[in-house]
Amino acid sequence: MNTTIFWIVFLVGIGTAGYRFFRLFKPLLTAPSAGRWDRPWERASGVFSNVALHRRLLRIRYSGALHLMIFTSFLVLLTAIIEAFGAGLFPGFSLAPVGGNTWIALLQEIFSVIIFVGLGMAVYQRYVSRPARFAGSKTTDATIVYLLIAAVVVSMLMEFSLSIAAGTSASESWRPVSSAIAAALGGLGMTPEAARATAPVFYWIHVLVILGFLNYLPGSKHRHMFTAVPNIFFRDLRPKGILTAADLDQPPLGIQRIEQFSWKHMLDLYSCTECGRCQAACPATSAGQPLNPKLLIMNLRDHLISQTQGEGEQSLLPGGVIGEEMLWACTTCRACMEVCPLHIEHVPKIVEMRRHLVEEGRVEPMLQEAFGNVQQYGNSFGKAARQRARWTKDLDFKVKDARKEAVDILWFLGDFASFDPRVQSLTRRVAVLLHEAGVDFGILYDSEQNSGNDIRRAGEEGLFQMLAQQNIETINGCSFNRIMTTDPHSLNALRQEYRLFGAEYEVVHYTEYLWELIESGRLRPVKSDGAAVTYHDPCYLGRYNGGYDTPRQIISHLGYRLHEMGRCRENSFCCGAGGGRIWMDDSNMTERPSENRIKEALALGDARYFVVACPKDNVMYTAAVQALGAEGKIEVRDIIDLIEIA
Repeated sequence: MNTTIFWIVFLVGIGTAGYRFFRLFKPLLTAPSAGRWDRPWERASGVFSNVALHRRLLRIRYSGALHLMIFTSFLVLLTAIIEAFGAGLFPGFSLAPVGGNTWIALLQEIFSVIIFVGLGMAVYQRYVSRPARFAGSKTTDATIVYLLIAAVVVSMLMEFSLSIAAGTSASESWRPVSSAIAAALGGLGMTPEAARATAPVFYWIHVLVILGFLNYLPGSKHRHMFTAVPNIFFRDLRPKGILTAADLDQPPLGIQRIEQFSWKHMLDLYSCTECGRCQAACPATSAGQPLNPKLLIMNLRDHLISQTQGEGEQSLLPGGVIGEEMLWACTTCRACMEVCPLHIEHVPKIVEMRRHLVEEGRVEPMLQEAFGNVQQYGNSFGKAARQRARWTKDLDFKVKDARKEAVDILWFLGDFASFDPRVQSLTRRVAVLLHEAGVDFGILYDSEQNSGNDIRRAGEEGLFQMLAQQNIETINGCSFNRIMTTDPHSLNALRQEYRLFGAEYEVVHYTEYLWELIESGRLRPVKSDGAAVTYHDPCYLGRYNGGYDTPRQIISHLGYRLHEMGRCRENSFCCGAGGGRIWMDDSNMTERPSENRIKEALALGDARYFVVACPKDNVMYTAAVQALGAEGKIEVRDIIDLIEIA
């Protein structure tokens, strides 16, 4: 082998691949900062969990298993690549001193079989079983990569086999697969001389396929081989409920052009594998809405690449690459981010682009009306502030005014708990139980404003900041120990988002506080008849704030038999109300997410109650039961409805 020729081929191959990668990643060098350099050990731990252990990938066992086979095989067969290029660049190079002809050789043989099993499973999944989540993914790209991987391994095995057939291999006894192929070649009439002459051909095929693969990767979704580790390492470690603040003094707000995204957002785009897990989890996609989180990322990525190559003339927003209706369809439930193996951040990108649409006044009428109500009245119902505490008039005791009296528990109700007639009865029931348990609690009466959680996610950053500052000023004027809320959306704003203004409170969801009262003996609920129930995890209590266990502990303590739906806990399916969707038109949906969810509960076959722990859930699912005509089959109940006091 001519070492000079090999060096030329190597440098040309590496140089062209390097240039292609540089052009691809050049925008990251000038993109806005994203930070993400803190807590390096925690970041490294996440890389180990998600890359080495395949924690998220294995949630879908078949896909995770085949990827683990290919991934681990690649790591092992990297030794063969090192040997091939090392020998070409530096004659005499060998891994023999560290086991290249013994245990490393055996591992190469074993994992060459494993990688073909993994490839076979991948081919079956993509072309036979064809999961719905692959719709829209680039099948041709996957096919090319499968063929390249197969070519790398086949050329490697043929080189080893021909060396054995030629009698020049020092590792024959450690290579059962290659030895079997060599024996087959001999049976077909190949002589040692012919094998000796043919082995270099497959060596060069092996080397050239690898260099070709490397040059193909910058234009392939399989570039995640290089971007996965940094993308997971630089994932957002802040609490899940915190969005990046917009500087109101530096208009325009939001993202209008692709180059305005931070380098981490751009790295997200390059890291997408088109696996479609986000697509399968998305309630908007399920409802037939224009939003598909996978296609959103793919469209942004392709637009970024076209801009990088100087080919992109189409704008991002408005009316460009990303349709406005796609952005408004998002419920910000975070299911897409929860399932993504590479921790791609879909929701923050959507919110950033929504901010621009709001800045431009491109908001659908119903949402604009909600913005106007909140701005004028402090609530989305357009009710006078003095009506916020009207629900207390039917109580036979006076609820303290926390603005005037010190209290232990400051109860922040939220709009739906205060104004919606369908929820007010639940609000009164919570108040009665707190009173019977001797809890010292109070409310803010007409000084409470909408928490702003969904206002912010709908893109109205200025209104959110105004609401937050007003609520913080009111809360800080009160004397209390903890804040309680029945609304998970308010919980998230008070516990997470208000940190933006330096306001850190101890905030509990009412299920947490009720469980405290039960455990302490201050509440002694009557045991149920043991009926089967199912429980729906609210997005902003569960995925955003980790509140999975307490509602289940209450249900179990009350004696009910909990029958979990398939989509539960972190995989819970959104009701469709979040991110401002509850204020928007849903008439164009093929099936509302809430109806989809009730059908899932009905399919359990034995659930008497569909238990919720969020006012919006109560409204959405009660309407869904009625729409499906399922009133006699299942009943929506808030957890507070389950608690009876002797």
